[in-house]
Amino acid sequence: MSTAAELLVKCLENEGVEYIFGIPGEENLHVMDALRDSKIRFITVRHEQGAAFMADVYGRLTGNAGVCLATLGPGATNLITGFADANMDRAPIVAIAGQGATTRLHKESHQVLDLVSLFKPISHYSAMAMEAENIPEITRKAFQEAQGHNPGGAFICLPENIAGQTLDQAQEALSVNRSFLPKPTEASITQAVQLISKAEAPIILAGNGVIRNRACQDLMQFAERLNIPVSQTFMAKGVIPFSHALSLGTIGLQAHDYVACGFEQADLVICIGFDMVEYHPYLWHPRRDKKIVHIHNTPAEIDAHYGVSADVVGDIALALRDIAEYVRPKSHHNGDDLKRTIVSELDAYAQDAGFPLKPQRILADTRAMLDDEDILISDVGAHKMWIARLFRCEAPNTCIISNGFASMGIGVPGAIAAKLVHPERKVLTITGDAGFMMNSQEIETALRYQIPIVIMIWNDGEYGLIKWHQQRRFGRTGFIEFNNPDFVKYAEAFGAKGYRVNAADQLLPTLKQAFADDTVVVIDVPVDYSENMRLTEKLGKLLSQS
Repeated sequence: MSTAAELLVKCLENEGVEYIFGIPGEENLHVMDALRDSKIRFITVRHEQGAAFMADVYGRLTGNAGVCLATLGPGATNLITGFADANMDRAPIVAIAGQGATTRLHKESHQVLDLVSLFKPISHYSAMAMEAENIPEITRKAFQEAQGHNPGGAFICLPENIAGQTLDQAQEALSVNRSFLPKPTEASITQAVQLISKAEAPIILAGNGVIRNRACQDLMQFAERLNIPVSQTFMAKGVIPFSHALSLGTIGLQAHDYVACGFEQADLVICIGFDMVEYHPYLWHPRRDKKIVHIHNTPAEIDAHYGVSADVVGDIALALRDIAEYVRPKSHHNGDDLKRTIVSELDAYAQDAGFPLKPQRILADTRAMLDDEDILISDVGAHKMWIARLFRCEAPNTCIISNGFASMGIGVPGAIAAKLVHPERKVLTITGDAGFMMNSQEIETALRYQIPIVIMIWNDGEYGLIKWHQQRRFGRTGFIEFNNPDFVKYAEAFGAKGYRVNAADQLLPTLKQAFADDTVVVIDVPVDYSENMRLTEKLGKLLSQS
């Protein structure tokens, strides 16, 4: 006879779960014991937040729900940051937590919190298994909601006494059925065709939904056929290759840049797979003077700055093919002039010998080191803004940027998950010294499971992004300084390798050596963040000249 915990594991296997990231605890002992005989690989981490971030990035890269597990109380609450990040970034994730026995949930009790209510506001589904026989339904529902057309988070809570229950009769997992996206209505296609046909200066804003729906090739063919330039959000980097003639690169800075100049000149914005959380419309549509076509598998969000004239809901690829069939190509666009701006800036700094290194030089060497399909995981901080704007991305899901919840600390655990998904590719995380220290303990996890990743730390001894905002807003700074350990010795203390870059021309050979080492490597790179304000000034000049 089997236990409820064994039934849960059977249900997880039925959902195709490859990995569970988490930490054993007293209240999930039965689940941990059941996993010993499972084909699912349990990755024991050093902090539950790291587990959630690993599940987050796994879900984003695969489209299948990443799974993380913790015990009750503080174990479960430690999952929340990474779980919320996945939910807001539309990455499928299922979190499982133990809970105290049902016999003590009605009263104040050691480490007991109402976890279902705690996770409910940040998930699509949150439930507790009160009877063992309900586990197949709860598990199937959780994965269905997490992996749906609008993916995100689902939470399962399993009390310890329910987990240990012996089943009176055999229970089976429910069959897995994936739903298909509907074909957009003819009326919405007709509306979109009419608007695009009349537009004189249309621009495409591509969001991460294009990548999630595997419609990148369809987007590129749509843009080519209609001769319309494409901008992309931080989370959609690579949706169209940067090298493509119609690619404008990335929009998302809360300041005007060369891509924003393209929006200033547009009379129609075609938003494809765009979620409002990626880049709020008031930043690119402040005067509400443009027509908007929304093409997505979910209806447009209601917002004063996002008043759509056509809401094309359904399969994105089908929508793009249908619309392109009836619209004549545009005779011209202004994308070429805008594109030259960023290319010239990158080329100008590619050989800059300044030290500490300028962000442009670091990213030029990084791009030279990585193949098009290799993966860069960006942590959150000032470096994220530079990566989002200047890193030349040639393929989808090769530059992962958290931008909905935008939580620091995703870099190291995210890189671990990316390497598990794509062991054949080089995986690099670029992180700030602050973000690195938030989950640096997962270096030990990577070493224990022999997961070779390279961690590049942009070292400035400050909260650089906050300094940037303070300088822009007040012209002065405060409370942003801190001290760092010796990162080389810190890496070596774990058993990893550590390198420090002491001159600009050392970075590229150091990167080459780091990947050749085929282990966990930390590279300490002093960065010149005085470039932040120069970038802000340059963006303002670009707008005034547009």
